[in-house]
Amino acid sequence: MAHDWAADVKKYAPNADEPAIKGIVKHLGIALQSTDASFVSCTDKAGRDRVRDGFLKKKLALAESDTELDKAVVAVCETMKADRDKSRVAFYYLLAEKYAKLDLFR
Repeated sequence: MAHDWAADVKKYAPNADEPAIKGIVKHLGIALQSTDASFVSCTDKAGRDRVRDGFLKKKLALAESDTELDKAVVAVCETMKADRDKSRVAFYYLLAEKYAKLDLFR
């Protein structure tokens, strides 16, 4: 059975944009087939750095300092702290939404 990524996102963004969610799922592609890779570990600095470097800098083309981008990642960690397993799709959606970059995924 397919995972309901949209439900993960809508926990945090009730009016989430479905085409943007689908675009993020497509962007993540094969990574979502691995249970481990489909979640973001906020306790793992290397994992947070990967989100910053691979998603914020590379995919969203953000030019803010690492310190600023790290703050954004930690803020999403805080938002999602109730979830032991933080859905990578929801995590990326919240970051893209914060930086008004959801259009990249539609």
